[in-house]
Amino acid sequence: MESALEGIRVLDMGRVLATPSAGALLGDMGAEVIKLEQPVKGDDSRNFAPMKNGVSCYYKNFNRSKKGITLDLKKGKDVLLELVKNVDVLIENFRPGTMEKLGLGYDVLKEVNPRLIYGSISGFGATGPYKNRAGYDTMSQAWSGVMSITGWPDSDPVRCGASFGDVMGGLNLVIGVLAALRYRDRTGKGQKIDISLTDGCVVAEASMMQVYLSTGKVPTKNGNCYTSSAPGGGYHTKDGYMVINGSAPKFWAILCNTMGHPELVEDPRFATNALRVQNRAELDKIVEAWTTTLTTNEIIDTLLPKGFACAPILSLDQVVANEQIGGARNMFPEIDDPEVGKMRFTNSAVKMSETMPEIRCPAPRLGEHNKEIYSSVLGYTEEKIQEMAEAGII
Repeated sequence: MESALEGIRVLDMGRVLATPSAGALLGDMGAEVIKLEQPVKGDDSRNFAPMKNGVSCYYKNFNRSKKGITLDLKKGKDVLLELVKNVDVLIENFRPGTMEKLGLGYDVLKEVNPRLIYGSISGFGATGPYKNRAGYDTMSQAWSGVMSITGWPDSDPVRCGASFGDVMGGLNLVIGVLAALRYRDRTGKGQKIDISLTDGCVVAEASMMQVYLSTGKVPTKNGNCYTSSAPGGGYHTKDGYMVINGSAPKFWAILCNTMGHPELVEDPRFATNALRVQNRAELDKIVEAWTTTLTTNEIIDTLLPKGFACAPILSLDQVVANEQIGGARNMFPEIDDPEVGKMRFTNSAVKMSETMPEIRCPAPRLGEHNKEIYSSVLGYTEEKIQEMAEAGII
């Protein structure tokens, strides 16, 4: 099967999660992705848990489908400039201004390669009064307001349990790169892509933000309830907890009859979705009085055949074992890694009929492809590469 990005070369200077996740996805899609790391130390995430055989599986996941080189940006500035001449895309997530201080900012690099697509991720983006502030996943969830609407009404704000802001940043960078490649196909011009982790979280909360933008009412923490529809959210069952959404008129009537309360369809308190939202507290007591008499599976077996949207709340081991997610959708493929043996990864969510993304190779050992890349891409001799290593340039 052909790959969508075959012939595209990406220089990935990212660290930890956001930009490396973008590089991994571009690699899965067939781009030749070259992971550039600091000599000796490498990416900080090489020391992140979980570890296996003394190797970071965290690093392995976000740096799959890449080749790896090392380069000291201060000692090897001229080498980087030569690499830039030979790549289509450069991606990084340094704090804004770092590349400029090194004399390697986009304004310099585009002179070397006018077709270069330069993608950058930072906490707040490259413009505005906050541009120089440190920004990580938790900060993006806090500044964007996501944490203010996550949790229960009587609890403290809660961070999403996963690195939601970083992943959104990586996905937005990939979207920008793909659009920039299409533009370059038409015009021959590269461009800079400026991604803010905080902006990405703001976009992700757009449905909640629209409540404020349209009404002036500030949404707050609402547990597992939907702000704009009812019944909908989390309900206790006889053996656990699950989520149900029965807000559409058709499904509201089905739920009323299934619960043995057909009279609720005509109840003036619940006649419309807006009224059900307004009277949510009373409504949820009625729904939960029914759900707590049945197990989660009994409710799902009852509602799913009726076309209802409902789900158990799976633990991560159950997600991996699930016939749909881990099975049919192949979200956790296994590859054989030379350092850690057989290892499962979280796969790309993008499925394509003609150019299916796939993990091309394990994450590289530090500097594993120095000789290959510096000789094949830049034409360096073996002696020159050895001299660079002895000088600490690579």
